[in-house]
Amino acid sequence: MMTGTKKNHPFHLVNPSPWPFVGSLGALVSMVGLVLYMHNHGLYVLLMGLVLVLVTMVGWWRDVIKESDDTETYTPPVQFGLRTGMALFITSEVMFFVAFFWAFFNASLFPTEPTGGVWPPKGIHPLNPFDYPYFNTLVLLLSGTTITWAHHALLGNHTKDVVKGIGFTILLGLLFTSVQAYEYAHATFGFKEGIYSSTFYMATGFHGAHVIIGTLFLTVCWFRTRLGQFTPDRHVGFEAAAWYWHFVDVVWLFLFVSIYCWGSGI
Repeated sequence: MMTGTKKNHPFHLVNPSPWPFVGSLGALVSMVGLVLYMHNHGLYVLLMGLVLVLVTMVGWWRDVIKESDDTETYTPPVQFGLRTGMALFITSEVMFFVAFFWAFFNASLFPTEPTGGVWPPKGIHPLNPFDYPYFNTLVLLLSGTTITWAHHALLGNHTKDVVKGIGFTILLGLLFTSVQAYEYAHATFGFKEGIYSSTFYMATGFHGAHVIIGTLFLTVCWFRTRLGQFTPDRHVGFEAAAWYWHFVDVVWLFLFVSIYCWGSGI
């Protein structure tokens, strides 16, 4: 397969890396820590897991960026494989949220005795969907237009517009996260107050986590754009970030319509 140091095939043979193991360990510790936190055992284990995940993100992104500098490594078949992998990853994320929607609709369409036979359950005062949730919907829809603007600017080799488009998207993502945090702080129900509150916080909370991850993803792309690492023909990393952000947008629309609007009795 190899003659000296030059390969005679267009594919990428992945070098040994510690990050898949460290990342999976971080995810496991984070989930265990989240369960312990829900049972009033503190935040220490959860924070340890999140630190491992953050270290994985930094280290893995660093290695991938170094690889992308080599034009012989990122051949067209390799770029196609990366795009396919990102598409499959987003598909798996869709199914992740399907589980939360399934739990929500199962409880809401077939109310049981613990909920008082009605939905929303007795004692629950849902948030007004046309208050902060509606504002956040507008924020995410606007962010979808700014990241699309950045993508088209990149294809046209307008670097300044790419930087502006990604920058605006990052700011909108931070605004969304801040508004959601404020909304959580002023909600009239807590996580442990039944099936409504648990499905609400699990679905919207994990979406919020995805927004934070997407914001970090775009921040990396913003710095890479300023360093001139993306070209109209080579920008797989940016495409992956843009696809991920559009996925976050679409999931929020489903959350807003189903959990916020329909789930509150509107």
